Amino acid sequence: MTENPDDILTLLPARLKEARRAQGLSLEAVANLSGVSRSMVSQIERGESSPTIATLWNLTRALQVDFAGLLESGDQQDHIEVLRAVDVPKIENIGEGCRIRILSPPEEAGGHEVYDIRFDKGGALTSQPHTRGAMEQLTVLDGEIEVTSGSAKDSLQAGDTARYAADVGHAITAPNGAARVFLIVKNA
Repeated sequence: MTENPDDILTLLPARLKEARRAQGLSLEAVANLSGVSRSMVSQIERGESSPTIATLWNLTRALQVDFAGLLESGDQQDHIEVLRAVDVPKIENIGEGCRIRILSPPEEAGGHEVYDIRFDKGGALTSQPHTRGAMEQLTVLDGEIEVTSGSAKDSLQAGDTARYAADVGHAITAPNGAARVFLIVKNA
């Protein structure tokens, strides 16, 4: 652990932010888990506020990290962040007959989102327009799907890729059987 108080003030904000992101938690989620206000968590992560011991204790418990481990020096470059398959966040209440796994980090939501979507036969994911200029890129991994973007419609087979506007109503369907796609949403 570092002995210099200035080092602690430099390391702490980044380490807390890393711990939050590693857990896949938003600022709001950490606030709810720790009892520390969202704005205070944000200020601490930006280095604009120094937490009290009690606040830091609540944050480390909410993030399930060791207090001392936050302040240990060490090379963070030799590190691989792994999210095991069982821990990948899922969306279960959108679409019909489809299961969506979120592969992109939470902090990229709204900018560059990556999904693994599995469709049952007849499954559909129908979306309202995203923000102006939003695009989607979809690659079919298994099966056959139909993509609709505005009034355009096309069928794709395994290995095919489609790029289309997502700032209009759009849909992905699997009318003929089970299918799986890899979807990238830009500027959602």
